[in-house]
Amino acid sequence: MRASVARILGILVMVGVLLTPSSASFDQLGGVLSKVKKTADDAKKVVEVGQKLRSGFAEITEEEEYYIGRSVAAMILSKYPVYQNAPLTQYVNLVGNAVAVYSDRPEIYARYHFQVLDTEEVNALAAPGGLIFVSKGLLRRCQDEEMLGLILAHEIGHVAAKHGLQAIKKSRLTEVFTSLGMQAAQSYGPQELAQLTTMFEGVLSDIVEQLVERGYSRASEYEADGLAVTYGVRTGFDPKGIVRFLQTMVGDKSAASGKGWFKTHPTPEQRMTGLNKQIAALGDVPKVDDARTKRFDQAFNSLK
Repeated sequence: MRASVARILGILVMVGVLLTPSSASFDQLGGVLSKVKKTADDAKKVVEVGQKLRSGFAEITEEEEYYIGRSVAAMILSKYPVYQNAPLTQYVNLVGNAVAVYSDRPEIYARYHFQVLDTEEVNALAAPGGLIFVSKGLLRRCQDEEMLGLILAHEIGHVAAKHGLQAIKKSRLTEVFTSLGMQAAQSYGPQELAQLTTMFEGVLSDIVEQLVERGYSRASEYEADGLAVTYGVRTGFDPKGIVRFLQTMVGDKSAASGKGWFKTHPTPEQRMTGLNKQIAALGDVPKVDDARTKRFDQAFNSLK
């Protein structure tokens, strides 16, 4: 099942990202592919386009970012099932989008989407393009809307700072661009298409491994913490919510498993030190709001 999903995703990225009509270089590639013939001149032309794609990859458009993120999200969902709880999912999206409005990237190609994963593993993942996942196990640790809002703000920070795209740039996509041009010069038969699709599967696996297995760099995690405080305060949340959440992780026996959050994030103690300094420097900050806590309690009553 997962293998078939990965194959679909490889085709999705090839069509949805590489041939997206939002970039001049992608337009050029599409035109060449539609007219390519088995001649030396055409082969040279396609390879040149592949090289231009490689040099132009530094600036990914928001539309391309969304298609990449959608493919990554689909692979994440092949690893973790969706938690079927519409009211809770709606509430998480309400809080998440409220924070996103006050982020440094409030408007992205297809807006922010938040999904709850049906796993007790404590984790949160931010794919490119504003596709954010939080696990049921992580939500159980939240005690009020301030904590939830700051956690989502941290993940929004990853999207706003384009940490996912930075990880992708280090993957094998540039090699695929060149191979795409060279194979196109020979035209695409079933065997060539299968080989190219396999290459894209490898690229996506690299990206998902970065998010799920290795996590973002420590520098990126600390940057997202700082952005979470900034976005949380702008939204009207008590920024100490993220510190209180991290306190629930200190000494947790789940840390020994080395899974999820514990595998991909710095230690809670390391993060709390920096966060407390940042919050103290702000002076007056918003306080926990009783009305929001009541709304939180009502929404989380359905968390099973």
